[in-house]
Amino acid sequence: MKKKVSLGCESDTVRLGGAVAGCITTGACIYLEGDLGAGKTTFTRGFVQALGHTGIVKSPTYTLVESYRLSEFSVYHFDLYRLADPEELEFIGIRDYFDKQSVCLVEWPDKGEGVLPRPDLVIRIEYCEHNSGRTVEFSAETQIGTDIVGKLSWEE
Repeated sequence: MKKKVSLGCESDTVRLGGAVAGCITTGACIYLEGDLGAGKTTFTRGFVQALGHTGIVKSPTYTLVESYRLSEFSVYHFDLYRLADPEELEFIGIRDYFDKQSVCLVEWPDKGEGVLPRPDLVIRIEYCEHNSGRTVEFSAETQIGTDIVGKLSWEE
């Protein structure tokens, strides 16, 4: 299942992250794809805040992972941009993060190819060619992803 939405500004990206968080009922693996500065971390901020986090949501570019222990789920935000070899993920115990009570948001998933689990949902954020907005495409890869996309309601 696929779905495409348009975003006009940064606050729309935050709002979309919150809308997706509202569709989560079980653990999930979500890949976030897009160029540098496309809005992957901004999306994650909206997602994590919608689930109850009140602090800062920062990019884990140098730490690889930021953890958010929330009432319903643990959310793990991975940024693999600086990863030199996918095998490095084994050193941080990557497999321990993915379970039914965890939502894992993975930026630059191609850097972890062969080690990361299959995504439930792939979210691709791209710059619009003719304005400062973004286009976001959702691609469900499993039933969990299909359920998320099916529940997602978005008003542009």
